[in-house]
Amino acid sequence: MNEQEIFDKVQGIISEQLGVEKSQVTKDANFANDLGADSLDTVELVMAIEEAFNIEIPDETAEQISNLQQAVDFIRQKVAA
Repeated sequence: MNEQEIFDKVQGIISEQLGVEKSQVTKDANFANDLGADSLDTVELVMAIEEAFNIEIPDETAEQISNLQQAVDFIRQKVAA
């Protein structure tokens, strides 16, 4: 799976989970500040990403992921390993 495929899949997950248009989910849009996610939304988002990619995101790492590009970078590393 290449970076664009990961990007598209994660963008769709974020859009669905947060109830926002895909066009709002840019690579630098902050989940909380720009997309209105609260802490519960963030937990649900991480769980949805873990399920979609069959990976585990440690809590410490999840706390550091605040936008689409950070999520894509982490997933790319996990699926390449």
